[in-house]
Amino acid sequence: MRIALFTETFLPKVDGIVTRLRHTVDHLQRLGHQALELFKPDIIHVVNPAVLGLAGLYYAKTLNVPLVASYHTHLPEYLQHYGLGMLEGLLWELLKAGHNQAALNLCTSTAMMQALTDHGIERVDLWQRGVDTETFQPHLASTKMRSRLSQGHPDSPLLLYVGRLSAEKEIDRIKPVMAAIPGARLALVGDGPHRQALEQHFADTPTHFVGYLQGVELASAFASADAFVFPSRTETLGLVLLEAMAAGCPVVAARSGGIPDIVEDGVNGFLFDPADEYGAIAATQRLLANPAERETLRQNARSEAERWGWAAATRQLQSFYQQVIEVEIASAA
Repeated sequence: MRIALFTETFLPKVDGIVTRLRHTVDHLQRLGHQALELFKPDIIHVVNPAVLGLAGLYYAKTLNVPLVASYHTHLPEYLQHYGLGMLEGLLWELLKAGHNQAALNLCTSTAMMQALTDHGIERVDLWQRGVDTETFQPHLASTKMRSRLSQGHPDSPLLLYVGRLSAEKEIDRIKPVMAAIPGARLALVGDGPHRQALEQHFADTPTHFVGYLQGVELASAFASADAFVFPSRTETLGLVLLEAMAAGCPVVAARSGGIPDIVEDGVNGFLFDPADEYGAIAATQRLLANPAERETLRQNARSEAERWGWAAATRQLQSFYQQVIEVEIASAA
């Protein structure tokens, strides 16, 4: 199968979308599929149709190639964090115009499927989650990494955030959680446009801005922390949650977006009401207060992650592609 992927986001950038695409392309190539530069595509897949994605829409229409689109970034919710909430209605109309040209629109969570359907986007289905369970493993926990993340205080409670440092991630909401836990330290792994503002916000706290980590180092960071705190309310999936769970790091996350598809409250992590300013505090305190319960959560988190390898997610995507191509062939007959 010849597959053309159009995406605004790819290497060397590091985020959840790039991680999904990198693993997907890798597994598609293992299955023998080819890319655009090698031959005319059998199908076009546009990721978050926007600027570059418009070229994919145009190419699919002019050459009569079947089109699949996927929705990874909940842009309408982002607008609220940049003072552009008045544009949300317009953005939904633009998204609807783009996505409804596709034969199939894939989402990474049931919550996002519902959001797209509610706003008039048609032919929506679920692209199952995936995580690299070979790289992210609990046994990679180490005192050396814990000391690095805590800046020389490995015995202190260690909170971790991994991801893009941007306004919509609401990382500033971790500060009162730290204040409520005696001796707590925070490691922020990643980078982004909001870093300078966050450095000022956390200036009076023991917060370490680690920068980017990848591969085994990143897996060790997850495995070595006491809790992965994720306050974002705009996540379509939250791939880093799955990575944390695969590494056996207990998760404290907002009950919002695609997160409840992954985290079962009290079973493999803790969820809190994002409207409750004390919710994240109470959940993190509970997690750290009971070592036996924390160990159970670690084991359950790893078990959940083991169900979602990349190979299965890519086989599902391949099946979606085949179905779209077969429908296109049947309609043209």
